[in-house]
Amino acid sequence: MNIKEKAKEIKKDIVTLFIAFKKKETPWYAKIIVAITVIYALSPIDLIPDFIPVLGYLDDVIILPLFIILAIKLIPKNIIEESREEAKDQWRDGKPVKWYYGIPFVVIWVFIIWEVYSIFFQ
Repeated sequence: MNIKEKAKEIKKDIVTLFIAFKKKETPWYAKIIVAITVIYALSPIDLIPDFIPVLGYLDDVIILPLFIILAIKLIPKNIIEESREEAKDQWRDGKPVKWYYGIPFVVIWVFIIWEVYSIFFQ
């Protein structure tokens, strides 16, 4: 499996975790790890900045997959299997079917950038 295929698999796992997070049967402690994992995966801010040679990509290659694996292990197997089935319906040709779910994230980041700009440049 090459890196591109692995990245697609990780994307699917993020969707799976998000779906599992919304289920009542998911334990609370797993929901905490899932929330941290999904937020970290979707955040444009990395724990280790990408411009640092080698170390910059460690979070994308090691830290994020470890969080995903931990979250999957904490969720009961039947919930993960159901969530994976539901996640398959969320992607078509490698792209999300419901792309508009990303709009709140864009709005939040525009707001944050606007606030930072207004604090430092006005």
